[in-house]
Amino acid sequence: MAAGSVRQVRWRTSSAALLAGGLPVLVFPRIDLGWLAWVVLTPWLALIRSAAPANEPSATCGRRWADTLRAWRAPALIGWLGGAGYTLASEYWLAPNLTVFFPVAAAIVGAVWAPWAVLTSRMLARATTPTGAVRALIIVPAGWMLVEAARSWPVLGGPWNPLGASQWQHPAQLGLAAIGAVWLVGAAVVAVNTGVLLLVAGSSRTARALAALVIVLALVAGPCWFALHKPNGSGTARIALIQPGLTPPDPARRLDASAALSANLALSAAATRPDLVVWGESSVGYDLDSHPQILARLTALSHTMRAPLLVDVDATRPDGSIAKVSVLLDAHGIVGQYAKTRLVPFGEYIPLRPLLGWLHLVSKAAPVNRTKGTGLTVLTASGIRFGPLTCFESSFPDMARTVALRGAQLIVYQSSTSSFQGSYAQEQQAALLAVRAAETGRPVVQAALTGDSTAYDAAGRRIAILPSTARQSLTVTVPLATSDTPYDRFGNTLLLAPLLIVAAAIVDEWRRSAKAHSRIRSAEALPSKAVT
Repeated sequence: MAAGSVRQVRWRTSSAALLAGGLPVLVFPRIDLGWLAWVVLTPWLALIRSAAPANEPSATCGRRWADTLRAWRAPALIGWLGGAGYTLASEYWLAPNLTVFFPVAAAIVGAVWAPWAVLTSRMLARATTPTGAVRALIIVPAGWMLVEAARSWPVLGGPWNPLGASQWQHPAQLGLAAIGAVWLVGAAVVAVNTGVLLLVAGSSRTARALAALVIVLALVAGPCWFALHKPNGSGTARIALIQPGLTPPDPARRLDASAALSANLALSAAATRPDLVVWGESSVGYDLDSHPQILARLTALSHTMRAPLLVDVDATRPDGSIAKVSVLLDAHGIVGQYAKTRLVPFGEYIPLRPLLGWLHLVSKAAPVNRTKGTGLTVLTASGIRFGPLTCFESSFPDMARTVALRGAQLIVYQSSTSSFQGSYAQEQQAALLAVRAAETGRPVVQAALTGDSTAYDAAGRRIAILPSTARQSLTVTVPLATSDTPYDRFGNTLLLAPLLIVAAAIVDEWRRSAKAHSRIRSAEALPSKAVT
């Protein structure tokens, strides 16, 4: 093939990989075609399958490694570009903030999919037999689970839009989240996509039958768990969520807007009075130690409402540090606090600032690193134990799990996504809360400064929502829950299963390669023996 034709083929393949990797944006909010998730990866998987090497390896040691690397290159590139496309499409709203660094960040995150694509290409190439089909239907989803677990590393931006979150509107499908977090839901979705590819890719009749069986099992596993396991708990909580909407950047006007909406709650009848009033992230722009008059105003407001008040302080402290702190107050003063522990990379701090600090000059990256908290906590208001978490922390399964294990009956998020107002970001972030509820078996509420404020029960069913266009308070009655899910009890140790599966597959691939090279060397040695 001419060099020009080769370049043209590579360009088309690279473009197709970017496009195929970006297709999952259709299954997340705001487009929200959750049903499409069960087939949306099929084009990407087909590209990876087509990249599997067709030639036998060379016998010589040097050529052996050269052949191996060459065989890895094509599927790794498709996996990398597909992962970059996944990130670019589903998190497009980061572009105005990260500017020229956004495609670089997407390329870095996309590299996580490259090893998965290499292994997937090997599995799919051999999936024409029943044994090969079974291996592919198990190993490809297991590898995807490890990719999404790796994305949970905060420095990589956190696990935003994991594939399992596409099912947020279907609590029954989220049933698997109670066992293996959002990763297991994603694995079920990938298993179905893999099965669909095997059904249409010319496998043997038995292989297609096995693929159909796995598709059915993956589709019904979540609903079966959902039907058989109901969250246990007693009592309810009335939570008032305050959403003042877009306000000028002046902290005084922002505080006034939240206070005005809260003051209206004082007019409520005693029977409808909230057990807790929650303001959004960064709702108070004053350090309360330096501004005692603001603290006095907030405690007076709590007294007027006859309800505890949870605010979020985002201000410079007397020592010059900046932190985001959830502060629980009542009529007598501060009851408890929680400082945001997991900060947004580049948004709230710049990793390796001595090396990358210049990025704030060409983007909206944080000019100064915020100070992170020292750990999670559980607070009590009106006899209700709740775990406070902040915005970006909603993307991490382990944080919600930790506060659930510490006795929280309710998980409360405070959020502000005003930097991305009008984009898909606000709805995507609100959808993650349904998954956190299903994982932990705890109800979840969120007060968002500019939307979306929302509430879910312990099974992940949405109770109410305030869209980003609303400027009002929302009072919801939430059934409390205390029963631990398998994910609560075992946590990330459940990832050992896909880790062992993938490790065994890699060892098997190495053995197969070694045997192939051994056969070739033996075959090449035969003519020389005959001449001798």
